[in-house]
Amino acid sequence: MRQIIECVPNFSEGRDRAVIDAITAEIEKGGEVRLLDVDPGEATNRTVVTFVGEPEAVLDAAVRGVRKAAELIDMRQHHGAHPRMGATDVCPLIPVSGITLEECAELARKLAKRISEELNIPTYCYEAAAFTPERKNLAVCRAGEYEALPEKMNHEGKAPDFGDRPFDEGVARTGATAVGARDFLIAVNFNLNTTSTRRANAIAFDVREKGRPMREGGKVNGKPMKDENGNTIMIPGTLKGTKAIGWFIDEYGVAQVSMNITDMGVTPLHKAFDEVSRAASARGIRVTGTEIVGLVPKRAIIEAGKHYLRMQQRSLGIPDEEIIKIAVKSMGLDELKEFRPEEKIIEYMLDADDKAKKLVDMTCREFADETASESPAPGGGSISAYMGALAAALGTMVANLSAHKAGWDDRWEEFSDHAEKGRHILDRLIALVDEDTEAFNRIMAVFGMPKNTPEEKAARAAAMEAATLYATEVPLRTMKASFETFDLLEAMATSGNPASVSDAGVGALAARSAVLGAQLNVRINAAGLKDRVAADKILAEAAEIAAAAIRRESEILDIVNKVIDK
Repeated sequence: MRQIIECVPNFSEGRDRAVIDAITAEIEKGGEVRLLDVDPGEATNRTVVTFVGEPEAVLDAAVRGVRKAAELIDMRQHHGAHPRMGATDVCPLIPVSGITLEECAELARKLAKRISEELNIPTYCYEAAAFTPERKNLAVCRAGEYEALPEKMNHEGKAPDFGDRPFDEGVARTGATAVGARDFLIAVNFNLNTTSTRRANAIAFDVREKGRPMREGGKVNGKPMKDENGNTIMIPGTLKGTKAIGWFIDEYGVAQVSMNITDMGVTPLHKAFDEVSRAASARGIRVTGTEIVGLVPKRAIIEAGKHYLRMQQRSLGIPDEEIIKIAVKSMGLDELKEFRPEEKIIEYMLDADDKAKKLVDMTCREFADETASESPAPGGGSISAYMGALAAALGTMVANLSAHKAGWDDRWEEFSDHAEKGRHILDRLIALVDEDTEAFNRIMAVFGMPKNTPEEKAARAAAMEAATLYATEVPLRTMKASFETFDLLEAMATSGNPASVSDAGVGALAARSAVLGAQLNVRINAAGLKDRVAADKILAEAAEIAAAAIRRESEILDIVNKVIDK
């Protein structure tokens, strides 16, 4: 899975549009990240910028933005309503897909170190990236704001994590930056069939983590109760990691529960929807739909769709597009306006930016014509990967048909598990269709490298060895992934819907061809490796997989023929 992270730097300038534009232009330079939002505030004199991309590209873009902010913003002249301590005040990293919060925390520490070393700006690490428990809280890192830096610099216990030194002219100008990692925040509104803000607020207080004040006598209008320290005693709500209020929206003419989900690992979107629906129903109110504010990671919608499929006892091994449709209809994401995944799901927005047409995005006719053209790629490697994908697709189809078969309702989960495994294999092999062509392109790119000096010749030779190794490993991965389909196909031939047993047999034939076809690519590419020890190891592994594939195909076809001949 492609790794995508979000970065949300806050710059201490919200009034001068020229400065803001210069910073965001630096962030976008190179086109490797996608700028999602620029939100300046005049009163706060602060701009919140949001961009996404792959990890290294995001880190590079963040450094560029912080550098430009340091050049253009002088903290000695800064005044605003929002707490701040640097030209780039905070810079959190957020996992979107293919990456964990822990991995983002390591990236945040790496970014903090780069900002300190490359830009000479002191940095604190906060939230998940914090080195000490107390510094998880941003307020602790930013205590006293910019004005407290002279005292905090070079002071044990208060000094920054990177770039500590006595307060000097450089720090006076740039201030310090807090770099952190946190989970993705989902902003969502739940639409109610009422116009009552008071009732919407009551539902919000029922569910939000903070809850509501405990009142004397348990009466709604009773005085809030205090503890021995004079603090209001709260009755916690039912959803951890959430903040919520109720309000009325003139534009739609309905009340909403407006919620921020700050920990989607603890409270996923579908859980919030179900719980708000329960709390609303207890007060005689219905949730009629859901409005997602801004963008959302794909996993939040996929998890929701799978949740509602489970409730229906339906197979989860269906295409993502179908799972998303289930999520949209189950939570009413299209009640107020059309829910367009390509505009609301971050990963789809990034895919839309990729102008290069992939092989797997072509029609069957286009793919065949492209293969038949004079270009040497796509070739046998891509075709082998696609045959493997078709084998996985056939096994997944039989599993889905079996899960849906009348009279087999008590076995839906068994077949759903098979279908999900098939989908995972299918997705990997589909990616390998294009990756095999990318491997060929890497080799061709080496031929364009200069080879005039001994250094250039050495660099070219090293690049060719690396590209050849990659071109050998890609079809080996195709072999391994295609071989995994045999277990699925055998299970479907043995216990799946008997009416579809021939499909499992065709899948076995395709899987064998995929493995043996990819082996040919392994062999021809391994012949170009200078490292013969590595080459022999790869060739031996490929030969073992090929022999096993021939055996497995025969075993599965025996099962298929016996079922057909009954």
